[in-house]
Amino acid sequence: MTAPRTPTPRKAFGRLSLPERSYVADALRTETVGGVLLLLAAVVALIWANVPALHDSYESVSDFHFGPGAIGLDLSVAHWAADGLLAIFFFVAGIELKRELVAGDLRDPKAAALPVVAALCGMAAPALVYVLTSGAGGGSLAGWAVPTATDIAFALAVLAVIGTSLPSALRAFLLTLAVVDDLFAILIIAVFFTADLNFAALGGAVAGLAVFWFLLRKGVRGWYVYVPLALVVWALMYNSGIHATIAGVAMGLMLRCHRHEGEEHSPGEHIEHLVRPLSAGLAVPLFALFSAGVAISGGALADVFTQPETLGVVLGLIVGKTFGIFGGTWLTARFTRASLSDDLAWADVFAVATLAGIGFTVSLLIGELAFEENASMTDSVKAAVLTGSLIAAVLATVLLKIRNAKYRRLTEDEERDEDLSGIPDVYEQDDPAYHLRMADIYEHKAAEHRRLAREKAAARDALAEVTDGASEDHDGPA
Repeated sequence: MTAPRTPTPRKAFGRLSLPERSYVADALRTETVGGVLLLLAAVVALIWANVPALHDSYESVSDFHFGPGAIGLDLSVAHWAADGLLAIFFFVAGIELKRELVAGDLRDPKAAALPVVAALCGMAAPALVYVLTSGAGGGSLAGWAVPTATDIAFALAVLAVIGTSLPSALRAFLLTLAVVDDLFAILIIAVFFTADLNFAALGGAVAGLAVFWFLLRKGVRGWYVYVPLALVVWALMYNSGIHATIAGVAMGLMLRCHRHEGEEHSPGEHIEHLVRPLSAGLAVPLFALFSAGVAISGGALADVFTQPETLGVVLGLIVGKTFGIFGGTWLTARFTRASLSDDLAWADVFAVATLAGIGFTVSLLIGELAFEENASMTDSVKAAVLTGSLIAAVLATVLLKIRNAKYRRLTEDEERDEDLSGIPDVYEQDDPAYHLRMADIYEHKAAEHRRLAREKAAARDALAEVTDGASEDHDGPA
């Protein structure tokens, strides 16, 4: 009688499959470039807003209004950036989420448990830290959601700047964590930051989304159909009282992200590939340009650590995010069959959790929504987001640099392609053809080394004969 087979424990942060690795590499490459642009935009915004000769022009450009006022869209530049351009960012987030649900890690409940629990803990802990800190100081609790979001582009930009090569599994964890993080941030915005509803506009938006879904299911193609429809849906969603970025998420979730037979890429993957550079390279940096421009002075920075609301944001990002994500990951490994990959240590998970404390895009957006009636507090909270993100980035840099040599070796192992097949060797270990190719390579190398050995031996013997001959010629007395 055959003994029952014991399930193999799943390795947390284990090696990705080759298709998943390719997708993650492509997505993170774009996000990294976008993150660098995001950093530059934030720096430009701070300079523009804080240089006395330029400050007035920054305010003028940010507050400049344009758009069709008849349909409620006469908005400022900063408003267009937050409600309009960020809809593109959330559209991509919706596609990412859909893909993760049907083809990525979130498809398998066991594999999804780790990033989902880590993301939930990584949002609950910062909110709790904020509530405790602000509540103890007698501050407002309205900003509880501000430190809950992770900015994947900013985090990857930090990795690009410091030159740390995280293994693909840890980068994939960051990406999946950010996708789940974005999902719950979207829910927070939709549930807690929705003003009075205009049911007529909301009904129109829902009808537009239904048409969008119907056209997709019928296989209708052409940007000239979907882009105008998307703009109408966005405008109706904006006028409904629900934050307009929800329209982007809804349309992203409607795209098909599984491949039919004969398809190299699903429609969702194809559209994401086209739109992601627009989101990462234009939409998010422009939002940062008109959101990160807060007045920074010694007094303002001191206020960040003295005001209960701003201190709650800083501690939420640094302490809450780090220990929430690390704790959620540890609990998942402790109480499920998942175990940490043999190549990594818990110090690596802690470093990545610290990196996830960089909250920027969504944190700034939620800060604007939470304190939109108090411009002074909005600026203070923005300064707190920038300060907390900077401290988290510095701490993560130190921790990641300590382990950088280890990461470099892991990355080199993942990239090694000795048989020059175009596929890393670690993914070909079960392919007989790979081992035959490697055997040919080693046999060729062995033959070459034998030839070199014979040549070197012959040269050494010849030198020895010459040396012996010279010695015999001088054997006589001096």
